[in-house]
Amino acid sequence: MTARTEALALILHAMPGNDCAAQRNRMQAAMERLGSVTSYEGSRHLDCYDPRARIHELRQAGKRIKTVMRDEPTENGVLHRVGVYLLEGSDDA
Repeated sequence: MTARTEALALILHAMPGNDCAAQRNRMQAAMERLGSVTSYEGSRHLDCYDPRARIHELRQAGKRIKTVMRDEPTENGVLHRVGVYLLEGSDDA
């Protein structure tokens, strides 16, 4: 397990729950603590069924989140195009 996946596991453990708010909080915490979070990490390590929806909700709440795309291997070594989300700040900050 890498330091990054350990950090994601700690976020998941600290913020339990499957409701949308809990998933949004985990995605935001990962961006704040790690600088970014990928759609793959959100679904695989943060237990967010659809990370894109949680990012959309965060944006609607005033968070400025940049998305960049990159190819990233899954655990099976297959490359997939994933979104990388970076928290730039919020309108209310």
